[in-house]
Amino acid sequence: MRTKFAFIKNALKWLTLFLVLVIAPLSLALIGHEEESRGFWVEFGVGLGFVGLAMMGLQFVLTARYSKIGAPFGLDELLQFHGQAGYIAWLFIMGHFIILLVADSEFLKFLNPAVNLPRAIALSTVIIAITALIATTHWREKFGIIYEWWRATHGILAFLVMFIGTVHIMQVSFYVSELWQQVVWVSLSIGAISMLLHNRVWRPMQMKKNPWQISSVHQETEDIWSIWLEPVGHDGIKFKAGQFIWITLGDSPFSLQQHPFTISSAPGQKKIRLTIKELGDFTSQLDSLESGATAFIEGPYGNFTLDSSSSTHNVFIIGGIGITPTMSVLNDLKSNGDQRETTLIYGTPSKELTPFYEELKKLSNEVNLNLIHVFEEAPDDWDGETGFITEEIMKRNLPDDYSNCEFFICGPPPMMDVAEPTLREWGIPVHRVHSERFNIV
Repeated sequence: MRTKFAFIKNALKWLTLFLVLVIAPLSLALIGHEEESRGFWVEFGVGLGFVGLAMMGLQFVLTARYSKIGAPFGLDELLQFHGQAGYIAWLFIMGHFIILLVADSEFLKFLNPAVNLPRAIALSTVIIAITALIATTHWREKFGIIYEWWRATHGILAFLVMFIGTVHIMQVSFYVSELWQQVVWVSLSIGAISMLLHNRVWRPMQMKKNPWQISSVHQETEDIWSIWLEPVGHDGIKFKAGQFIWITLGDSPFSLQQHPFTISSAPGQKKIRLTIKELGDFTSQLDSLESGATAFIEGPYGNFTLDSSSSTHNVFIIGGIGITPTMSVLNDLKSNGDQRETTLIYGTPSKELTPFYEELKKLSNEVNLNLIHVFEEAPDDWDGETGFITEEIMKRNLPDDYSNCEFFICGPPPMMDVAEPTLREWGIPVHRVHSERFNIV
């Protein structure tokens, strides 16, 4: 059972640890430091650099996909935090450069190739690299950058910033003149970069030992496909209903083409089902997948599960392809004979474009499920909900007493931007609202 106190305690623990690690370099720099102050703005600018580089190092940890590091937030929320922290790290590092250059023109020599060409190139590379990191992430689709190339360059650019930043600190050595301070900084940097190698090298090596193959491909709607995968020479994976995996298709797990998808089948069986909507370069090729093709899986990940729910009534507010984790949960309830009350408010463009329409209809008779379809374009004989999921639709179909309800929200951002604030306005505690936005890449 996950209580409000336990949730807050765990959240504060991890946030406190993050802040301590971000600020720690300032404390390390001040130990044994006897040089005179160079003025407030210079020292402030230097401090921004230390904190910014520390945040960059922690970015490697946040993306290393360690389940314990993600608790209690879940990988989805952790990667959202990673994105926001990246913007702040950029501000700190750029602030470091700008404030020092404005505060004392003497620092211009660090970027002057006539004074020191390698140093000027290296520091200019940092400015370009970290700005490119932010720009290509924020405007990747606008720039037309293919995901696989973005993923490759993202790691390379982050490595350059971390490596050059550490070397820069060693060369300036104003606050790290002691050998032990230099050892600490180098060790921290090596540890951060090793996370990247762990994720891009060690994990694929482990995945190669446990290959999968596509057993069948089924079209659910016009642009949604279900892929069944079966393990080859091993027992598969153990997962909780509602979790997701990262999949790589092809003969090698070292491919840059690795994507996250939720498992839409129930746990407890060797085969797993992934249900995917055509949205980009990779997913647009789903119709060409053939049975027998090799795949590699990493995971499972995610906290969009009922395992921590002690509520007698679980409410799912879902839009479009966000139904996939809910299908896993409902099928798991069926397999276990679990008759806990469940309400599903499910918004889709139309009946024809609703994946699992018949399967959901059948499940509503096999588990204690109150199924509410919300069609944007409803059939002529439809007497149910129409349009988009709104607060009014939620009020009409949810109980007046929410004290025994746990809420699960998954779907496109506009829908979630309605559902999440509505629940907050209703006074639903944050630990009883689980969200997954399907945009962690």
